[in-house]
Amino acid sequence: MAWKYSNPVQIEFGADSFDKLAALIGRRSYALVTYGEPVFAALEARLQAGAGAAQLTIRDVAPNPDYRLLAEQTARFGVLGKQPEVIVALGGGSVIDSAKVFAAAGGDFEIVRTYLETQQGAERLSAIPIIAVPTTAGTGSEVTCWGTVWDEANGKKYSLARPSLYPTHAVIDPRLMLGKPQLLTISTGLDALSHALESIWNVNNNPVSANHAVAAARGVLDVLPRLAGDLGNLELRSRMAQAALFAGLAFSNTKTAIAHSLSYPITLHHGVQHGIACSFSLPMVLRSVKGAGGLCEDSLKQIFGTDLARAADDLEDFMARLGISCNPAAYRIDRKEWNALIEDSLQGERGRNFLGSREKLIEASQMTRLPSAISA
Repeated sequence: MAWKYSNPVQIEFGADSFDKLAALIGRRSYALVTYGEPVFAALEARLQAGAGAAQLTIRDVAPNPDYRLLAEQTARFGVLGKQPEVIVALGGGSVIDSAKVFAAAGGDFEIVRTYLETQQGAERLSAIPIIAVPTTAGTGSEVTCWGTVWDEANGKKYSLARPSLYPTHAVIDPRLMLGKPQLLTISTGLDALSHALESIWNVNNNPVSANHAVAAARGVLDVLPRLAGDLGNLELRSRMAQAALFAGLAFSNTKTAIAHSLSYPITLHHGVQHGIACSFSLPMVLRSVKGAGGLCEDSLKQIFGTDLARAADDLEDFMARLGISCNPAAYRIDRKEWNALIEDSLQGERGRNFLGSREKLIEASQMTRLPSAISA
């Protein structure tokens, strides 16, 4: 088996690692991309005390970064006399994805738009260095080279993928994740679980990514239910952050697969939060890859045990105990639409990464059972 693995991001992990951020910026001019809530204002003040004032601060990042807002925000970079030497992304996945757009745009969003829609003009893209400081445990964007960009007006989703968009540093401070609400904690945690599993049932999987994925999935399955009931526990936050990081390191080399391909239209047309949209189908996909053999099945058995049919039921019960239904109808998706989504998703880029078969996936999609726990 021939394989390769690469990830260039320098990782600073641990409680209070946020205090290292000013030194990583050094004497460089920087732009800060973050949220406008008071907790982020306090972090901004701490950063300014060590690194000085930002050249530009973007505080109005929205979930699922969309063309319209990104174009407006990028224009603020465009009026600067000189582009910042580094961009600091302080927040969740949407903040880090937005920062990647700004880093590539260099003040002109149309360059990014053209590249996303035509895959032409790569030579015009900028590559401002990024320091990513995630405040949720789930997206893994701090160790990947792509960002998700939405064109809601035209019902489309793009992935801005460039090797130059790997952050130079990821500063992962679990203390910044304390106080995050339960639903956000669950949703981002399930996003991490999806990243781990999606990198396993993937044509691009390899022994290094699989090791990261197994550690990540086992961590999420162990920690997330306890963390959901003890949101202020720093040790559990640290373990969840580490699991999410390992998941990011796994799919940074494989990309995602069928569950994510399914999720994008569900988020776009049904408004389902990304972490839930990309995870409620995981038991179905797990049922479909039973018997796949090789590294995929070996890795799944390290996570779930030897009986993968029972494992899929157990995973569905795990989701239900977190209040997440695995029934598409819970998200206003009827059987006809669900069948069409599966067929369409298999044709997408992420769907083509799936190493399972169409026939077994469709068969698994017809299976119904009542989980042993009450679901939302």
